[in-house]
Amino acid sequence: MGSGLELCRRFYHEIVRPKVDVPHSAAVMGRGSEVLGFDDEMSTDHNCEARVLLFVVDGVELQLDVPKEFEGRATLVEVHTIREYFQKLLGFDPEVALTARDWLTFPESALRMFTAGAVFHDELGLQEVRDRLAYYPDDVWRYLMIAAWWRVHPEMNLVGRAGYVGDELGSAVIGAQLVQDLMRLCFLLERRYAPYRKWFGTAFTQLSCATELAPILRDVLRAESWEEREAGLMAAYGVVEQLHNRLEITPPVELGVERMCGRPFKVLWGDFPGALMTQIEEPEVRRIAERWPVGGIEEVRNVFWAVRDRRQLVALVDS
Repeated sequence: MGSGLELCRRFYHEIVRPKVDVPHSAAVMGRGSEVLGFDDEMSTDHNCEARVLLFVVDGVELQLDVPKEFEGRATLVEVHTIREYFQKLLGFDPEVALTARDWLTFPESALRMFTAGAVFHDELGLQEVRDRLAYYPDDVWRYLMIAAWWRVHPEMNLVGRAGYVGDELGSAVIGAQLVQDLMRLCFLLERRYAPYRKWFGTAFTQLSCATELAPILRDVLRAESWEEREAGLMAAYGVVEQLHNRLEITPPVELGVERMCGRPFKVLWGDFPGALMTQIEEPEVRRIAERWPVGGIEEVRNVFWAVRDRRQLVALVDS
């Protein structure tokens, strides 16, 4: 099956563009597996039109007569202004400067959707807006890595503690969560937005570290004892440590083996949060980071899922 994104590109250039006689921008972004480049034959069973987002200036009304089908697919043309589109779907006003609070209340998966896809034509500055959202500012990025490291370290000994009392199922659940957290940390280290759950693993395989790390993480998930699980997690942690140090975003961080309270559970640890904290200069980010680092809004997205709820999320960041 051909790429859905390329189908949309042809639909715009062959059908839509000849009918548009006003300055405009055109793109495909936002929802849809084809935006992320992950669509396949199964993707065509719903919401898989040949589609285009058209952007015009405020006050322009555009009525287009396009065929109902293009190359065997239903067609869809949406018309927006750039400002209205981003305000409606991301709660972001392109005419206002972004703050750390904004960045921390944008769902990461949404940032990926609105910076992926393709711009087919641009007279109104659409790509400039997308470029502003391309990735987190450096200090916000450092803060999110601090939070990601703190999600890993306190949990690692629990894999052994649960298994030690015979709870291998509980140990496996904790191990699986740590695998996800290490994967999310890798997205941050490679400065790539992580997509939502359906494509999380697929997108992870495209990271440069996945060749080495993915087999180790699979071994963790397949482990039948807490000892095997612990050994796999320590190996994975070491790979992520090397990735961090190769980036030279902090002075080199050295790892050591910890045993909490002398217990027989081994945990690798390096003070990545402390090293990253010394690099944060932006006062607003530093103020947020000096509290317990909870990370981005992904942690509470199931409670405040609607775009209109982002004002409540901003209040949480401020509280």
